[in-house]
Formats: sequence, C-alpha cells, structure tokens
Amino acid sequence: MFRALVMEKEGDGPAVAALRTLDESALPEGDVTVAVEYSTLNYKDGLCLSASGGGLVRRYPHVPGIDFAGTVAQSGDPRYRPGDAVVLTGWRVGEVHWGGYAQRARVRADWLVPLAHGLTARRAMAVGTAGLTAMLAIQALEDHGMTPDRGEVLVTGAAGGVGSVAVALLAALGYRVAAVTGRPETEAYLCDLGAARIVPRADLAETVKRPLETETWAGCVDAVGGAMLARVLGQMQHGGSVAAVGLAGGANVPASVIPFLLRGVNLLGIDSVMKPYAERVRAWDRIAGLMPMEKLDAMIWPARLADLPALGEAILKGQVRGRVVVDVNA
Repeated sequence: MFRALVMEKEGDGPAVAALRTLDESALPEGDVTVAVEYSTLNYKDGLCLSASGGGLVRRYPHVPGIDFAGTVAQSGDPRYRPGDAVVLTGWRVGEVHWGGYAQRARVRADWLVPLAHGLTARRAMAVGTAGLTAMLAIQALEDHGMTPDRGEVLVTGAAGGVGSVAVALLAALGYRVAAVTGRPETEAYLCDLGAARIVPRADLAETVKRPLETETWAGCVDAVGGAMLARVLGQMQHGGSVAAVGLAGGANVPASVIPFLLRGVNLLGIDSVMKPYAERVRAWDRIAGLMPMEKLDAMIWPARLADLPALGEAILKGQVRGRVVVDVNA
C-alpha cells in the first residue's frame, strides 16, 4: 500500500485533489517500480492540479507529478536493479501517465536515468525538469557560439524555477548574468544566486515599433515568450541566440524577421520532454559538477503532498519563487 495525491473527477464536474491510500496493483503498466522519495512542482503540475487538468490530463483518476527521484523497488529491465537511485523527468509522465505525487511509481525503463554522482534525491528534485531545461538551454546557447567573453546573458522570468537554476549555472560558468524580474522582493535572492544586475520587467514589457535596438545581449534564456521575447530578439548581439523555454507571458510572439536577417539572431526551441537518454545524462552530469549546492539549497521551498493543491494555484499565478521540493513520505 502507498499514499498518493489523486485527481478525481465525476462526469463533467471539476477535478478535485484527494490524498488516497492505494494498492500497488493500481499502478499503470511499466518495467520498473520506483519507491519515490521526492518530487517537485512545475508550471505543468499546476495545470494538472487544476479543476480542468489544464488540457494535459486525459483520464481520471490521475496522479500528477512530472518529476520524481527515488530508488528502484522492482525491475523487469536488466539496466536497473532494486536499490538503484534513479530520476525521471518528462515523457508525459504526470500528464498522461501516473506521476511522482505518490510513494510509488511504475514507468518504462527507457524514461529513467541514473541519479548523477554528487546529487541526492532531494537536490535532484530541486533541479527537476526546470533545472534540466535550464541546462539544456545553456548547452544549446554554447553550441551556437555563446561564450563568457561576448558579454551579458539575459535570463527572463529569472525568479521562477527555470530562471533560478539558469542564473546560478550561468554564473558558475563565468557569465555575467542580467536577471529580469517584476518582483522587487526577489532581487536579493537573484543576486545571491549570481546575477550581476537586475533588469525590471517593465523595461522589457513594452512593445516597440523598431525591429532593432542597441545590440545588448550575448545570449538569452527566455521563460516568458510573448511581447518580451519579441523585444529581446531586437536587442540581441549579431549572431546571438535566444533559447526559448517557456510562455509565461503568452504563446504569441509579435516579432519581426529583421533580427534574423540583419543580425543573424537564432531562436532556439528547448524541449526537455522527449530528449534522448544520452543528452539527458550529459545535462545531469554537468549540473552535478557545476551547480553550487549551497545556492541550490537556497532555492528550495519544502512541501508535502497535502500542500500541493494550494501550491499548484500559486505557481499558475506566478507566486512561487525558486523550487518547490515535495517530500512524498512526509
């Protein structure tokens, strides 16, 4: 038997979260059963915890949680043995497949990666999908020529999950980081993570008619999208790149093609959900080797399964700072 936070729905009514005790026979099919230790909270989790399921949940009852870390309890795959420490992010787990808001999870072995050396399960979930996405974005920017000597790197939505890890990782790599936030109360937090300066969100929120502005940013990790992304594209240095990781400011980008044609700007889409195994392992290993652990610990907002419905609402309103880490056994 195990405890889980289950989203339940009757007919056309709203989905409601409830703490339930379930038998392992209720778990979906999979090669590996994991004793979950920690999960986390992402924007997608907030959607899955909502009354509508955010358009992501296909069937009820459902266990959300797109990330988890723990140890293998049972395995039908030779790559994993009982006791192995593992991490899961992506693969639509927590959306169409039962996820990590439970003490047990059963998944395909292909979806797992070994816990990187130097990380605990708790710290791996402080990283989670958000931090993995941040590392994938940085690697894509580096693959397109971004280096510390080229100038400042912009991080939008910097106090959120992806942004927080991106700021810390970029600073650890020697980049001068400009962090965008609309919450003045997060400025000290961002400076502690390694931001060299704070850019008020209002400075970039206004749409301008000019397709090109002064060349300012060597690279950008953008978690906002919308009008801010369009504005940033016109401020990129020649040959600079923007890694798009989110749409907190909207999915529509009122942009011109001029930055692409006259400055050779690159817009790089970052998908962490379906990344192949080797690229995931590369990113996790770099995170484990680069991430200042004291900064990672400073991002953590501890939570229990019972706290998640309220936290899900908060993250959709932009009210969560850093990384929520859920102890599923608390």
